[in-house]
Amino acid sequence: MLEMTSQYESLGISEAVYAFGQKIEASLKERFSGIDQVAEYNQLKVIKAMQERRVNEGCFHYASGYGYNDQGRDTLEEVYASVFHTESALVRPQITCGTHALALALSANLRPGDELLSPVGKPYDTLEEVIGIRESKGSLAEYGITYRQVELLEDGTFDYENIKKAINEKTKLVTIQRSKGYQTRPSFSVAQIGELIAFVKGIKPDVICMVDNCYGEFVETVEPSDVGADLVVGSLIKNPGGGLAPIGGYVAGKEEYIENCAYRLTSPGLGKEVGASLGVMQSFYQGLFLAPTVVSSALKGAIFAANIYETLGYAVVPNSTESRHDIIQAVTFGKPEGVIAFCEGIQAAAPVDSYVTPIPWAMPGYDSDVIMAAGAFVQGSSIELSADGPIKPPYAVYFQGGLTWPHAKLGILMSLEKLVRAGIVTLPE
Repeated sequence: MLEMTSQYESLGISEAVYAFGQKIEASLKERFSGIDQVAEYNQLKVIKAMQERRVNEGCFHYASGYGYNDQGRDTLEEVYASVFHTESALVRPQITCGTHALALALSANLRPGDELLSPVGKPYDTLEEVIGIRESKGSLAEYGITYRQVELLEDGTFDYENIKKAINEKTKLVTIQRSKGYQTRPSFSVAQIGELIAFVKGIKPDVICMVDNCYGEFVETVEPSDVGADLVVGSLIKNPGGGLAPIGGYVAGKEEYIENCAYRLTSPGLGKEVGASLGVMQSFYQGLFLAPTVVSSALKGAIFAANIYETLGYAVVPNSTESRHDIIQAVTFGKPEGVIAFCEGIQAAAPVDSYVTPIPWAMPGYDSDVIMAAGAFVQGSSIELSADGPIKPPYAVYFQGGLTWPHAKLGILMSLEKLVRAGIVTLPE
């Protein structure tokens, strides 16, 4: 144990911070064992899908040009459809990020005169310009697609009464954001999402129910598509890419809606037939294979962080004992200095760019300065150890990722170290 302590000390972690972390970790053994069981279940699910779709060495070959008959691409989409228990899937490097995947699914399946409904309050910041809540070129609003939202109740649950009132003859698509985004509301369980979908479908059966699944894949043993979602959407540089995918996004769901997405991504008449994989298929397959265990490491890091900072008196969402439905951990510091120091710690613990100091800046798509810490192998990959947050009240930081549990642990301890050194946090005696 002395050797381990000295190893942490060599990385800048004081003996007091390390001892405090060890005490917290010791209390989480049973919790971590449950996470390992979920990872095992999901790992077997992914292997089964790969075996059933006869993944082979030829799937990793480079394809260029139009990409006609790209075996690796087509087989991978079958694997995703199998993992998510859907009719079809679109998994492409041409989908640049999670926001792009969501914008694709929305614009592909909405037409002028349709209405989009969010029954879970305001969507993630970058979707505001996609929808047209904040004015932007090419928004859905510019194409005559209207939008309305129903706020959550004070306790973070669905306001079924007002959701029912909001659904009308124009309501074409309902979007449900699983993760909290830059909010301090709870993330939704798959079971909760299933209840909401059933309620909506009970009012209007033909409405399309889409779930923004970002940060939620493989956290539970089931996905929103298992409980009635017509579309599930996500990013490959988050959970399902397993830290290896260098780019990409996915949409999985009913054949009709996926076909619409393919025509929107490429061109009417072309659809899924074009879009070469450009040599990224091995990383897509291997990343998906690793994803269940990578997600489990990120979950352990989130729970570790919640227990540390709750013990120190800070508001954390989810709290230290709540069940987990995504990999994000929010910690509210109430002042910008806390957010900045936390992010400095995460950056300092990174294998890449550890010497860089993150600073708040005006990022595209956000309405305030945002600070982001991420020393990642894939730029912007939030399944890797990262932390970010807007510099505005309530001054909360959002922590996620960690390809391995030891790295997630180091990141949290380093964040605490920075806060202690800055005089923001005092460790208990």
